[in-house]
Amino acid sequence: MIGIVGGVGPYAGIDLLKKVYDNTIADSDQEHLDTALLSMSSSIKDRTAFLSGEISENPAFAIAEVLLKLESIGATVAGIPCNTAHSEGIYDVVADILKKRDSRLKLLNMIEETVSFIARNYAQVSAVGVLSTTGTYKSGVYSKALQQKNYKVVLPPMEMQEKLIHTAIYDAEYGIKAHSNPVHPQAVHNLHQGILYLKEQGAQAVILGCTEIPLAIPEKEAQGLTTIDPTGILARALIKNYQPQKLKQLQDLL
Repeated sequence: MIGIVGGVGPYAGIDLLKKVYDNTIADSDQEHLDTALLSMSSSIKDRTAFLSGEISENPAFAIAEVLLKLESIGATVAGIPCNTAHSEGIYDVVADILKKRDSRLKLLNMIEETVSFIARNYAQVSAVGVLSTTGTYKSGVYSKALQQKNYKVVLPPMEMQEKLIHTAIYDAEYGIKAHSNPVHPQAVHNLHQGILYLKEQGAQAVILGCTEIPLAIPEKEAQGLTTIDPTGILARALIKNYQPQKLKQLQDLL
């Protein structure tokens, strides 16, 4: 079955599960793919807080344990719907733990899947903007992957990142983590301001590089820019690696 690490944040896991179903060819309950979503948010420390040095406990250990639990109940391919968790200081530790525990689980890398997706489907795009948590921003995980494919990377300045983008995700009064359904209008406004800035700086597409952001901006275009949804891309990759014949046509995602 397909395994999904929930709790990073919780609604991002639900969103990934939904997008797996949305991208699966199925005419009945029985034709949907077997999936397991395990959300243990209480045990997984905040990824940005770890990367910024605010806490010392690496969330990689709890994430790896969730993956091993998923494997124990039958998961053969899995994904982590958290961009920040793919930073080297976390993701590499997860992969190392799985290797040491002799895991056969195939763990997909959402960052690599996203950049490869852009390269395959958006030949006209040469400059890519990224909106993310400050943890993902500082780790440079998207910048490194995009630059390896010769893309120009467009980011908001640090002041905008901290005052508008990160707060749209984390603010206790209006951030998406606190208000996931429905998303607070202030969070949506902040993110649109960020996208507009990226467009003005020459971005031709924007990666919604925090799995909470697509909850606020589900549209395929915002401020005149194509939006790239890593959650949807990961969903399709999970299906392709599990039962490729069940994958819907790409036009449903683009």
